[in-house]
Amino acid sequence: MRIACIATSEVPSRKANSIRVMKVCQSFIDLGHSVRLWLPGRTPDFSWTDLIEHYGIRDRFPIRWLRGAITLRRYDFCLFAVLDAAIWKADLFYIWPLQGAALTSRLGLSTALEIHDLPGGRFGPWLFRNFLRGTGARRLLPITDALRNWLAREYKTSLDAPFTMVSPLAVDLERYADLPTADNARRELGLEEAFTVGYTGHLYPGRGIDLLMELARRNPKMRFLWAGGEPVAIELWSKRLSNAGVNNVRLMGFVPNTQLPLIQAACDVLMMPHERRVSASGGGDIARFASPMKMFEYLCSGRAILASDLPVLREVLNEDNAVLIAPEDVDAWNGALRVLEIHEDRRHALGNQARIDAAKYTWVERARRSLEGLTE
Repeated sequence: MRIACIATSEVPSRKANSIRVMKVCQSFIDLGHSVRLWLPGRTPDFSWTDLIEHYGIRDRFPIRWLRGAITLRRYDFCLFAVLDAAIWKADLFYIWPLQGAALTSRLGLSTALEIHDLPGGRFGPWLFRNFLRGTGARRLLPITDALRNWLAREYKTSLDAPFTMVSPLAVDLERYADLPTADNARRELGLEEAFTVGYTGHLYPGRGIDLLMELARRNPKMRFLWAGGEPVAIELWSKRLSNAGVNNVRLMGFVPNTQLPLIQAACDVLMMPHERRVSASGGGDIARFASPMKMFEYLCSGRAILASDLPVLREVLNEDNAVLIAPEDVDAWNGALRVLEIHEDRRHALGNQARIDAAKYTWVERARRSLEGLTE
């Protein structure tokens, strides 16, 4: 099947939305489909070798960058991308921006819409309704059940299977095969031998970085790895840590996707202290509907996970594969971390169950479920 993927993400980029677009395209290729990707902007200066390393993908596929006027808010890009994909004779339009999904659905072109947040802005609700009403709407793919339920209530419509398939984010299971033990991974990375607490991801507001700093301050004998973040955020947190006299945190900065498994393997505990309000790369609050990629990477790494006890995270996490704590209870986080430091058996039990559960969340399985019933 020919699948036209249309997104407004920047490629290459360090943002999560850019990574997931490339992972989705790769997963469709893994299933034997022909894929083309349309993106806004000028064709960047890049090499596929760099893209493969950056995104942790394996195959090359055609990418078409189309320029558009910023003042038109990607409407012109979506129009040109749809026309171009129609000329290519795409069998399915797999789309992220509402502008594109509303257009293809109204034109009767077979459309799957992947949605990560509430339809926003002045025209978002109108565009979403047009997608639903169009004859081309074949599949709606909200990333969490919480988002599906909200959309069903707000738009007073039944969003049940098979039209709607909840589609959490995922992980490349094969990249986490045969990981070294934590101490061997630390030696491979040149890290000192100590009980190590890890966090991988951006340092945006709402990600619990203040809590991570406080835990590091309270536990000076532990070592903390923070992998991720833009240069400005790295500089800010480096100064804050220094001013607070916290010297047991190593800020690693951005790490290519292919290197994350080893860094996560070097940790005894992995942290996901999301607050009750979480900022995305474009701003806004995504706490109610988030499906963080790091959650699935953490599961796959087979390490103990400490995570915020938020309803949306409980769609994947539970007491068997993670320790769940109220995000504002710093004392509880500190106590749970110290318990895991002492009880190695507890860490291993959590990590083993996490790895078992991760098998349900691969990119290829996600793609297969997304396309179920659409390939005939």
